Amino acid sequence: MTGLMTQTTESNLNVPKRGMPVTIITGFLGSGKTTLLNQILTNKKDLKVAVLVNEFGDINIDSQLLVLLDEDMVELSNGCICCTINDGLVDAVYRVLERENCIDYLVIETTGIADPLPIILTFVGTELRELTNLDSILTLVDAEAFTPEHFNSEAALKQIYYGDMILLNKVDLVSSQKLEEVQAYIRNIKAGARIIPTQYGQVPLPLILGIGMTPIETFTHDAHQEHHHHHHDHDHHSHHLENDGFVSLSFESARPFNVHKFEQFLTQKMPQNVFRAKGILWFSDSDLRHIFQLSGARYDLNAEQWSSSPKNQLVFIGRHLDTAEVQQQLNECLV
Repeated sequence: MTGLMTQTTESNLNVPKRGMPVTIITGFLGSGKTTLLNQILTNKKDLKVAVLVNEFGDINIDSQLLVLLDEDMVELSNGCICCTINDGLVDAVYRVLERENCIDYLVIETTGIADPLPIILTFVGTELRELTNLDSILTLVDAEAFTPEHFNSEAALKQIYYGDMILLNKVDLVSSQKLEEVQAYIRNIKAGARIIPTQYGQVPLPLILGIGMTPIETFTHDAHQEHHHHHHDHDHHSHHLENDGFVSLSFESARPFNVHKFEQFLTQKMPQNVFRAKGILWFSDSDLRHIFQLSGARYDLNAEQWSSSPKNQLVFIGRHLDTAEVQQQLNECLV
């Protein structure tokens, strides 16, 4: 980490300042973006890092799960980051730039179904180009959940295509043969892709921060056209959401779940086309709050103390979900 700090200081002395460095973290649903973000925040040492997190859903679960939800946290309005791109993102970046304490680094975590291009173009095709320096676009891929069918998604393919570096996550959960197949598939989408195998999003920060990888020139020629197009669509879901058929369902309740009924829902009743779910759960037989994460067929629960009044908060993301049916099934799990 010291090496990174020294390198940053030296470069500031030797070359004109290019603005606040920005890293964009993207990747499909459940690939480990928030885990990577927590790794950065936990290991940032003396770096002042600002974070923009965006959720596709009415309840912002991720901001509650971050290790350091402190003054460095700036939230965008809820909803897909592509829909709020014109106003929300630029405003949020200005709020970071205007802070008295100078920020060393800005990290943006996109939602799992975001096309990263409009976000990239915001930094290279607007006045932010003069104030920030787009440093790298990191794309996480879940080695275990990865299948070509999983990527029948325009956004998921674009995440790989525009990534400067692919973090192939959860490699501890797959065979070496599966790993080779996934890497070959990624290189088929993006020739010469720089792939780093990871577990739990653990990667040395000098490998991903301050690396100056994004070739800005490749994006600038179509920046104007893309922004013009997005401006007119920005009141609606962006096209990739409609094309991919994704639906977000939010569920909140001030009553606890019966743990057995909820487990039965997960294992027997939940629709197959739920890709991702996460939330904060309250069970009637426990005094602890449970952090719930589901990605594909795998889910886990981690217990910790409540820091607020107990309640249930859940977000499900899937394709063509019958939201009324899922709401009904969840209501039936309540005590």
